[in-house]
Amino acid sequence: MTEAIPLVVNGCSLAADPSGVLLWPATDSLIVADLHLEKGSSLARRGVLLPPYDTRATLDRLARVIDRVQPARVISLGDSFHDPAASERLGDADRRLLLDLMADRQWVWVTGNHDPLPPRDLGGSVVDELTEGALTFRHAATPAVAPGGISGHYHPVARLRVRGRSVSGRCFVNDGRRLILPAFGAYTGGLDVGAPDLRTLLAKRFEVALIAGDRIWRVPSSELSRPPPRPVEAARPT
Repeated sequence: MTEAIPLVVNGCSLAADPSGVLLWPATDSLIVADLHLEKGSSLARRGVLLPPYDTRATLDRLARVIDRVQPARVISLGDSFHDPAASERLGDADRRLLLDLMADRQWVWVTGNHDPLPPRDLGGSVVDELTEGALTFRHAATPAVAPGGISGHYHPVARLRVRGRSVSGRCFVNDGRRLILPAFGAYTGGLDVGAPDLRTLLAKRFEVALIAGDRIWRVPSSELSRPPPRPVEAARPT
């Protein structure tokens, strides 16, 4: 796996990790967005049958990153759970794994549109928004948000051409004023960075840190290709 790529947002030094998490070394923090735990079981209740292993896959990936980075604090930027009852459907083993990840470190649950009331019985603190220094952590960016916004919600994806072939995947989107993280959950689609919902939030010039396999590519917006390829869901994420 390649090393994390340094980013600067509102004067703060951050790093985009190839796993899809953001690192804030100055505060020993790991930031992750859109886990969507128990999305599979939520869809199953509506008759959409998918393999019921998304929560374990997501937590296993997160566990590997936390084991490698050993952060003092984790900030989860909303939609950590796919619906308000998702935590009640966690299997015993998945609940134990999540509690193990939370042990001996600060854990902040930011509320999201899918989980406006994250479960308090798991521990950690629950906030609608967290401002620290020049950065503000929230679930979704809006045009009115002041510089320094760090958020998720939009599940950004991008595509570029490298040596004649197409490379696509999840990405961080940064215009220096605000940063939007990729979705981390196993069952999350994506929204192309050229879509109007995202473009209205960003400066004319921005860059992406695109994740493809175990590599991460830093690319200015002028070099991106559109539309996204078939393997990436172009529909607005839910």
